[in-house]
Amino acid sequence: MAEYRAERNPNWPPTHPGELLRKDVLPAMGVTVSEAAREMKISRQALHAILSGRAAVTPAMALRLGKFCGNGPDLWLRMQQARDLWEAERSLADEIKRIPTRSAA
Repeated sequence: MAEYRAERNPNWPPTHPGELLRKDVLPAMGVTVSEAAREMKISRQALHAILSGRAAVTPAMALRLGKFCGNGPDLWLRMQQARDLWEAERSLADEIKRIPTRSAA
């Protein structure tokens, strides 16, 4: 089977991990937000903040999500890192352009 590399539009932000959790993971598991929060030992408000994209997935939360979903913390941290880096690149673009690139002598 042939493989191909999926190209992502660089102008669109990477998916927030909460969006994946809200739209795909929790419905596929047949779990409500309240049930998920209770089982992960967090408040519904904390989970809602992630699901809405208002809060970032921290390493501690990635551990909880990874255990709950059975896929480990790495996916959740990588998704959050991609989102954070995309946002930082845009907000700091002008400042970063003014920083010289140096190399070792």
